Amino acid sequence: MAVEIPDAVAPSLEPTIPPPPPAPPAAPMPPARRGSTRRLLWYAASFVAIVVTLGAFGLLAVDDQSWQRQANDLRQQNDSLHEQLLTAQTTAKDEQGQIADLKAKLQHPFLEIWNVDEKIQGNDYYLAGGVPDTFTYHLNATANGPMNVSIVTFEQFVAGIECVDQGRGNANYCLHHSGTVKSFLNVRSVSYDFHLAEGCAGYMVVFTAPGTVTVHPDVGVTYNPAPTFTGEC
Repeated sequence: MAVEIPDAVAPSLEPTIPPPPPAPPAAPMPPARRGSTRRLLWYAASFVAIVVTLGAFGLLAVDDQSWQRQANDLRQQNDSLHEQLLTAQTTAKDEQGQIADLKAKLQHPFLEIWNVDEKIQGNDYYLAGGVPDTFTYHLNATANGPMNVSIVTFEQFVAGIECVDQGRGNANYCLHHSGTVKSFLNVRSVSYDFHLAEGCAGYMVVFTAPGTVTVHPDVGVTYNPAPTFTGEC
């Protein structure tokens, strides 16, 4: 009688493969060298710091040169402006002086009134002219020989003419010895500013000579009215 063997009990006919041998245990990692790592990190940080610092110094140097150029430009511009200011101030001062001078000339204009050569024929001849009122009288004259010049009032001039008419002397004598305000006797030149006519129309100037001479007058007046009467007035 045949005996049936259950499948669970039946032996396997497949070959048995042994399991692989266990892997050898991994070698342990060597411990990290902390000192070397820190030095590397310090070197790296130092290198980065040096690079950054050098770069900053380079930027600062470039920036400093730029500022120096700008500062030099500004100094040059300032010097130029200062020179222009001084020139402008000098010009303004000169112009102010010119304006003041022009104002003075407008307020006190100068006029030539007698500049033609005149001849005195001898001691019985004379030259005479009025001294205008409200003016400073600039008496300037030269001659090629001795002459006598006097500033007289009208009354003194009349007295001199009467002296001549009465035979008490010639014109060269009487017109300078019958009363005068100012006399220049026996001269070849005269230069005098007369102020008494600035507030009075009462004066004359008289030229005589002991002989024949030619007088070169250069007489002018400056308008300069006095605030009140002057001299004979």
